[in-house]
Amino acid sequence: MQTYFDNAATSFPKPGAVCDAMLTYQTCCGASPGRGEYDRARQASETLEKCRSLLCELVNAPQSKHCIFTLNCSDALNLAIVGIADHFLQRNELVHIVTTAMDHNSVLRPLDALQTRGVTHTIVNVDSDTGLVNPSDIAIAITPHTRLIVVAHGSNVTGTVQDIELIGSICGEIPFLVDAAQTMGHYPIDVQRMHIDLLAFPGHKGLLGPSGTGGLILKPGIEQILSPIRFGGTGSESDSPSQPTTLPDKYETGSHNMIGIAGLVAGLEWILAQGVDTLQSREQALCSQFIEEMNQCSSATIVGPQTIDNRCSVFSLDFEENPHEIAKRLEEMSGVQSRAGLHCAPFAHQAMGTTVKGGTVRVSFGPFHTSNDISFLVDAISNATQKVLI
Repeated sequence: MQTYFDNAATSFPKPGAVCDAMLTYQTCCGASPGRGEYDRARQASETLEKCRSLLCELVNAPQSKHCIFTLNCSDALNLAIVGIADHFLQRNELVHIVTTAMDHNSVLRPLDALQTRGVTHTIVNVDSDTGLVNPSDIAIAITPHTRLIVVAHGSNVTGTVQDIELIGSICGEIPFLVDAAQTMGHYPIDVQRMHIDLLAFPGHKGLLGPSGTGGLILKPGIEQILSPIRFGGTGSESDSPSQPTTLPDKYETGSHNMIGIAGLVAGLEWILAQGVDTLQSREQALCSQFIEEMNQCSSATIVGPQTIDNRCSVFSLDFEENPHEIAKRLEEMSGVQSRAGLHCAPFAHQAMGTTVKGGTVRVSFGPFHTSNDISFLVDAISNATQKVLI
């Protein structure tokens, strides 16, 4: 019986092949790509490029050299937001950015910091029942100086999945950045069909890799308006003190987390073998079961979408009691591991009316959960609440 229900934070368990690949890399290769002509360095380069290719295959991205590795998804979002702002600021042009109330602090905090440099932004409101943004409201927020539109594909609070394809079509020539932290690996993504110019993702959540991995996939041509935000050694053009302008070296400074990337390769191979459509179908079935069983349990209210439409497998639960107390009791009584609080998304909780209680209890599913696990979770929630009432 699985008791871990915090896959929105990081996935657990991982496929066995992920840990095996990390161990094999460290014990049998251990080299840094692009730093030598010896065999192990070439092996490292092959692993790195394989990971790029698999990531692009997963989301139908056209050129693997436009897949940039970063420290994590937050780092990728910072590169996209700050890098585009820098490009226009260096040209003494006004910069305005549009995002939504459902977005994470990984977006909100860079925007807040950029205000000191004269960058303005608009946070578009969402429906207080579903968390969905009206794409026409994004269109209304656009100004002549809008340089970027940022939208979280799936909410880390309510699991709300936005209509990325429609929003992308509205963006037109304005670069469209999608935060796929809660959907990549869980939900089909096609960057070309969805009009996505920049796709930020973590390696350690739905992609089932280890922490310390992530990246930013660019539509070809976006690199012309995306300034690098870090500078240093790349293993290329070592005769020049200037940062390379070629991809991916323009943005990948320093040594890569190759142990993590080796694990990410294994995670991607597992996902592609299963098929994202199949994985989504399984998780949607679990979501449907959870909603149905929770509707028969009066101890908590699901916040956000009440059906499997427009949602991924992330659920916020609203209790009469303090969410931290409920989460503590869930673990003490049943071993259930969840996350209570505001989940680094303050405006999402404001929009859903859950701020005053200190947030919600969040549960989130992964590819190894079963129907029995879901029933166990619902029973645990009911038992924990009854304990409070007693």
